[in-house]
Amino acid sequence: MSFQEKNISASLSTFTLILVFYLIRVSQMVQAESFNSANLFRLWGIIAVLAVVGTILISIFAHIAGGIVHKIRTNEDTQIEDIQDERDQIIDLKGTRVAHTFSSLGVAASMLTFVFGQPPLVMFATLIFFGILAQIVSDIWRLNLYRKGF
Repeated sequence: MSFQEKNISASLSTFTLILVFYLIRVSQMVQAESFNSANLFRLWGIIAVLAVVGTILISIFAHIAGGIVHKIRTNEDTQIEDIQDERDQIIDLKGTRVAHTFSSLGVAASMLTFVFGQPPLVMFATLIFFGILAQIVSDIWRLNLYRKGF
């Protein structure tokens, strides 16, 4: 697995866990009737910190674990090849395009919740949901392109 694929896999696993955590917390807030702006903004802050710290820690762990596994299998030192060529840049741009497209559709869907009479807090919650989901879809798209050998 290449350096870029490890980073994408780490990001995908981090944001998938964050999305699951977010959905569980929002459903708990709705069931407990504590779905208010203070709780949702606190949850948004937690999500932002988890995204940054989680991605960094899981990326580091993935590279360390990958290096250990490579050393055990081949008995040679791992070379970190973090050089990005044109192919990597094109894959990154295609993933970014997918993320922006999906995020734009999510913004439109979030605006529709407001149009259909839901409070602005529901719109904000769906914006967060679609933002995280756009990152997950983008990572899946990038991994797919790497696996195809694009």
